[in-house]
Amino acid sequence: MSHLDRVRGVIADALCVDLDTVTPEANLMRDFGAESIDFLDIMFRLEKEFHIEIPKGDIERRARGNLSDAEFSQDGKLTEAALANVRQIFPEAKPEEIHPGLLFRDLPTLFTVTSIVNMVNHRLAEARGGAEIALGAAQPEAGAAL
Repeated sequence: MSHLDRVRGVIADALCVDLDTVTPEANLMRDFGAESIDFLDIMFRLEKEFHIEIPKGDIERRARGNLSDAEFSQDGKLTEAALANVRQIFPEAKPEEIHPGLLFRDLPTLFTVTSIVNMVNHRLAEARGGAEIALGAAQPEAGAAL
């Protein structure tokens, strides 16, 4: 079973939604009404499913990169440098979703099924010390062979 299929199953179970609706481009908050507690449940289930650790703040750590606090956000809004990092870790996000004025607290609104698969692939690659394979929204088959 592919990583995509396994992640879809975890999300469907955690959010009590039909598996057929859990498509790669489905947005967890907008399409399924996921809330912060749901994200915690999904992360816990993914850790068990894939035998990985997803540290709290992993997305922030990746979005922050080597940026200082001042380089990362100003008045709660992500800087252009931070937005560039976010674009890298969410390549499947629509360009208009990652815009000037985006607040860090709004990053979960970007999470799609593909985002979660990419995060799992990233954690698995880090665990193996190898290269990660991103599942792009335009090419969902890429993750299917994993």
